[in-house]
Amino acid sequence: MNLDSKIPSGPIEQKWQKAKFEMKLVNPANKRKYNIIVVGSGLGGGAAAASLGELGYNVKCFCFQDSPRRAHSIAAQGGINAAKNYQNDGDSVYRLFYDTVKGGDFRAREANVYRLAEVSVDIIDQCVAQGVPFAREYGGVLANRSFGGAQVSRTFYARGQTGQQLLLGCYQALERQVDAGRVTMLYRYEMLELVVIDGRARGIITRNMVTGEIESHVADAVVLGTGGYGNVFYLSTNAKGSNATAIWRAYKKGAGFANPCYTQIHPTCIPQSGDYQSKLTLMSESLRNDGRIWVPTKKADTRDPNTIPETERDYYLERRYPAFGNLCPRDIASRAAKVACDEGYGVGPGGRGVYLDFSESINRLGQNVIAERYGNLFEIYERITGEDPYKKPMRIYPAVHYTMGGLWVDYQLQSTIPGLFVLGEANFSDHGANRLGASALMQGLADGYFVIPYTMGNYLAGVKPGGVDATHQEFKAAKEAVDARTKKFLSIKGKKTVDDFHRELGKVMWEDCGMARNAKGLDHAIARIPELRAEFWENVNVPGSGAELNQSLERAGRVADFLELGELLCRDARIREESCGGHFREEYQTPDGEALRDDANFCHAAVWEYQGDDKVPARNTEPLEFEHVHLATRNYK
Repeated sequence: MNLDSKIPSGPIEQKWQKAKFEMKLVNPANKRKYNIIVVGSGLGGGAAAASLGELGYNVKCFCFQDSPRRAHSIAAQGGINAAKNYQNDGDSVYRLFYDTVKGGDFRAREANVYRLAEVSVDIIDQCVAQGVPFAREYGGVLANRSFGGAQVSRTFYARGQTGQQLLLGCYQALERQVDAGRVTMLYRYEMLELVVIDGRARGIITRNMVTGEIESHVADAVVLGTGGYGNVFYLSTNAKGSNATAIWRAYKKGAGFANPCYTQIHPTCIPQSGDYQSKLTLMSESLRNDGRIWVPTKKADTRDPNTIPETERDYYLERRYPAFGNLCPRDIASRAAKVACDEGYGVGPGGRGVYLDFSESINRLGQNVIAERYGNLFEIYERITGEDPYKKPMRIYPAVHYTMGGLWVDYQLQSTIPGLFVLGEANFSDHGANRLGASALMQGLADGYFVIPYTMGNYLAGVKPGGVDATHQEFKAAKEAVDARTKKFLSIKGKKTVDDFHRELGKVMWEDCGMARNAKGLDHAIARIPELRAEFWENVNVPGSGAELNQSLERAGRVADFLELGELLCRDARIREESCGGHFREEYQTPDGEALRDDANFCHAAVWEYQGDDKVPARNTEPLEFEHVHLATRNYK
């Protein structure tokens, strides 16, 4: 597998400008001749479709929801980072770059991360121009707040609904192009296969989720902006519809899959309430600005938290990480919460929770200020738990949230399949082994608004438009494969539901490859998941037919892919014998319980190459070099 990252030469501050100048261009008259498919309409896909339409390309944008406004991007509510330095507190593009490389535990490409920091300042201007109602200071300038992994305030926000407001801005830009006739939106369509002809991505096969019709769509290039694969764990903060089918279809057609073991556990989730809960609800990391995290110093303490005196409270993040306190990175905060609960200091049912307490901030600032900053989040918490967080501390526990792994892409966001571009959480991203808070929105919009318009033009300038249609043999074969797979699901008529298998897979993944991993657990998962997969294909029950709206059929396809992806994730975690960011191997930790990297053997991206359904995939590597932020043990103390 050729893993040419295509990183430009020269000083890191000039790489992106140099790359843009050296890229080939498509003149405006020729842009109308090219057809581009964009799968996904969240911030990555929606921004790409809007931007490419604005440039004059013919774009088809596919959305499996009934509207782009339902994309899971709305769940990233805490804020979006940008190095504007409005607070005059020492921020800069270089500091955002430094914090992101360090936060990712030195497992990201320096050049990509610097570009992300560089274009972050343009994202804010773009969104303000679209009318995104960012919070403002009294004097009218945009407000900022702090987030984990940084000692400056660089996070722009719109109360606790930043993702939603950014998505509405993106949606307006997208709808403008729909009205102009340059973007065609296809709602309630799911991509089920990628079509590759002569080594190039030339289209996709979809299922109309309402009528069941299997359709072929031809293009000169394909863009995937389909989000992450956190739902492989069953319980996660992701929407139930979030899935990995698009990127998994591309992987099985030859696209490299990088770092699948890099999954992020978010520290501020409402604890699970029962065995049959279908998903978890996130409380934004922004709450850690004003909320203090603590547990009682007495084990199994069931007292009302308001009656526990200060002397009997352990503010463990402030104690262990005094420089960053409650704003240490997510992976560190999550593991610290797990340790506290595992040692018996947890609170709530089963001792699976810690307190997130706002009493000090409410006394200092007033309840009206806290309500202004986080009101909708407090309302969500009270609706779910029946407890008033203004009067009683929230209970939180870590949960699967974001995935840093994904399809491998080069500096131009192109996968190992020419003509297949991957944006946002669907690619292996700029976050390394851990994503800092408020950088998911930043990456999705950077990729969609400011990177893909240049790199797509560079690719299309070297290929002729058209040349194939849906009658091509590869389209016929792909469509037949989708038809056969659909019929297979419906014909099994087993005794267990799709959710039964998904729930069992999730239990294996969480127990053996969750917040803490070890060789024994991973070996168990690698042996158990193929057994579960074999049982799925013999005993799953998918009611209904393929010629109608059939959510069981949709879920069957997605869970079948998770049953393959889960094994790859565990294999990747087993081979990576080090701890870094969200990947924590219990065998590799410092005496005080911090992640212990092995830079001599694992300072690389692991890129997996599909070899066949019954064969172990090949593991390739892309070495990572650090010239500007030198390798060092992360220290947030």
